[in-house]
Amino acid sequence: MNWINPLIDDYHNWLRSKTAVAADSGTGWAAISTPFTGLFNDLIEIYVQKNQNKITLSDNGETVHNLELTGTKLNRGERQEIANKILQTYGVFLKNDELLIEANEQNFPQRKHNFISAIIELNDMAMLSSHQVSTVFKEDVRDFLNEKQIIFTPDFISKGVTGLEFTFDFQIAHKNEEIVLKSFNSLNTMNLPSFLFSWQDIKPVRERISKKEVKAVAIINDTEKEIKPEFLEAITSKSAEFILWSGRNEQEAFDKLVA
Repeated sequence: MNWINPLIDDYHNWLRSKTAVAADSGTGWAAISTPFTGLFNDLIEIYVQKNQNKITLSDNGETVHNLELTGTKLNRGERQEIANKILQTYGVFLKNDELLIEANEQNFPQRKHNFISAIIELNDMAMLSSHQVSTVFKEDVRDFLNEKQIIFTPDFISKGVTGLEFTFDFQIAHKNEEIVLKSFNSLNTMNLPSFLFSWQDIKPVRERISKKEVKAVAIINDTEKEIKPEFLEAITSKSAEFILWSGRNEQEAFDKLVA
């Protein structure tokens, strides 16, 4: 395996040649530009400060800020759990949206490597799998309802006319009406018919039990893809309603959720 040793040496030399340091004498911080690619195909930059024997590495809050620009927030639900695992793995902590890690002269190379690895893995969260994204969108809807101070029951289960039980993401109970909500990160010919069938199946049963009018609302993520008009027409044709995520803060959307 002697052939690989020169390649590793070349890699080390490449890392060193592509790493640039700029010191700020006024603050005591030095900026290190690395050859590793960030979320927007820019180079990852970290900041280092030495205070006696302690060396602090920071990302100046850029990782969290860039993720939020893509709509990826780390302070909720499954995203938060994933982010916490990444931070714990590499010994990095988060303070006021700033990533930090502490080192000394002896362990600085390893801590610097860990810090960059954590940033790269956190950036990968912007590319979650479809299942994870769907789960995260549900958390976004939950936060939206909380923000609007709408009281709800999560993971609402109801039996329908067929005797089958169906689960809706949220249920909102008012004095004279009940609203079941389903969140859709992606609306397609598979999940739309399922939603409409389950809604129509539980409606007569719920109205008989609750003595209230029962409505259904689909909350649809349209921020990354255009929703086909025929899908929306299908929802309204079955006497259900929808809220597009891009218009969730409009009064019309709020009116669909309140009595």
